[in-house]
Amino acid sequence: MTESHINSLFALEPLTTVDTPALHAFLALNKEEFHRFFPITLVQNETIETSENFILNKSEQIKLRTEFTFALKTNKTVVGLVILKNLNWELRRGEIAYCIDKDFQGRGWITQAVKDTSVFAFNDLALKTLEIIVHEQNKASVRVAEKCGYEWKKTLLKAHTPPKEEPLDMELYERSYEK
Repeated sequence: MTESHINSLFALEPLTTVDTPALHAFLALNKEEFHRFFPITLVQNETIETSENFILNKSEQIKLRTEFTFALKTNKTVVGLVILKNLNWELRRGEIAYCIDKDFQGRGWITQAVKDTSVFAFNDLALKTLEIIVHEQNKASVRVAEKCGYEWKKTLLKAHTPPKEEPLDMELYERSYEK
């Protein structure tokens, strides 16, 4: 999936510098929704110039196989991100994080994109276990994890600290490779 994965509704593909304005606009439009759980991504995309640097960095990470950031796009507009991160090649583990534009929620697109990314991680990267870490109040994200075959494993105490907030407990969901 280092190339495009396209279905009839959206494309899931690595970011390129052509996506710079669309990525910047997507994050700016969703700043309120993403500020708690994607603060670093927001900071790294505050201007068009920083968005271009973000994309160049993400492209390099794909080449180095340290992280895979995919854009969920419709009509060349970025409407979501799916990130395969925290890769541990020795243990064959990784984590999937995702976000989608508030106007595109509830369509099943992020669920399909996470399913596609999971297949890529298992089949192309030979990972054995994938994680999704969500806050229990984010019911939509919990549903995505469950619809994609991830099972709740445990509560991670004080696992995430949003900007200007106390640390939050997060829920760990896992899925293992099935032959």
